[in-house]
Amino acid sequence: MNDKLERNKKNAEQFYHLAFNECKPEEAVKKFVGDKYIQHNPTVKDGKEAFIEYFNNLAKEYPGKEVHFKKIIAEGDYVVFHCYQIWPGDSDYASVDIFRLDENGKVVEHWDVLQAVPEKSVNQNSMF
Repeated sequence: MNDKLERNKKNAEQFYHLAFNECKPEEAVKKFVGDKYIQHNPTVKDGKEAFIEYFNNLAKEYPGKEVHFKKIIAEGDYVVFHCYQIWPGDSDYASVDIFRLDENGKVVEHWDVLQAVPEKSVNQNSMF
């Protein structure tokens, strides 16, 4: 795989790991976000400061939350994660996060979808 795609995958994963698992969104933004941060999740405000505020609040509300990267796919300027998210005191979730990175490998845009992992499934296949 080409170097740009590998760089983008690594940067996006480190960005999300630092913000979500290590509860250091300020550091994640400083290291891995470009000049702007466009947010498409309708429950999160737009911009870098809003991202930091959102993840600081998550850390307080859900101490011990974790994201596990199950699949990471890169194409062009996009990186896609298929993740298993653990939110103590709440449901576990399957998520798909899409990040767009700039020419320098910095995160500049984000989309996501989230689905609670059900206790029962009508098939024997895992969500992951």
